[in-house]
Amino acid sequence: MNHPVTLLRSQFVTHDVKHFIVSKPEGFSIVPGQGVELAINRPELREQGRPFTPTGLAGDRVLEFTIKAYPDHAGVTQALHQLEPGAELLMSEPFGTIRYEGPGVFIAGGAGITPFLAILRDLAGKGELDGQTLIFSNKTPRDVICERELRHVLGERCILTCTGATAPGYENRRVDRAFLEEMVSDFTQRFYVCGPPPFMDAINVALTDLGAHPESLVFER
Repeated sequence: MNHPVTLLRSQFVTHDVKHFIVSKPEGFSIVPGQGVELAINRPELREQGRPFTPTGLAGDRVLEFTIKAYPDHAGVTQALHQLEPGAELLMSEPFGTIRYEGPGVFIAGGAGITPFLAILRDLAGKGELDGQTLIFSNKTPRDVICERELRHVLGERCILTCTGATAPGYENRRVDRAFLEEMVSDFTQRFYVCGPPPFMDAINVALTDLGAHPESLVFER
């Protein structure tokens, strides 16, 4: 862990997701979509680093993270959610293979939206959201991270689906081969995929079955 950083502020954005603002080390730069490893700088936790994706803009003077807690695990994310401003974290150098490579379809499951938040916010700032589509799967509407923002910037190209609830404005289906075949008209474009490993594996298989070229799939390898 190369960089000590300080938690400046945190607040809930859904019932189990918090938005964190931390100090940004001098000279630190990151490509939208890349991740870092974070650990809490306490003797019992400083070796327990976990990967998270900064979700703010590269030019911001602070770093932003959007982190879901998993209470069942009683682990790092739960400890992060309990921190107060002033707490010190340890942060690694950036890493990862997810980065913007051109217009396409972003397919996210749950907290897998975080690298795409960074990319889509960067594109919005540049006025380059034309040609981008988001398919975002969650269990229920209350689990959707940054829903208002995503609907605002993408309009009808923000497709939200909930697997565990029926509600107006949401598809009540899983993102599978049939869903993709119905929602996507062009499988020669790029596809960005992020979510739990079984979700990513299933989506990537479905996309290639439907004609997407393996080299057009952007995901954490």
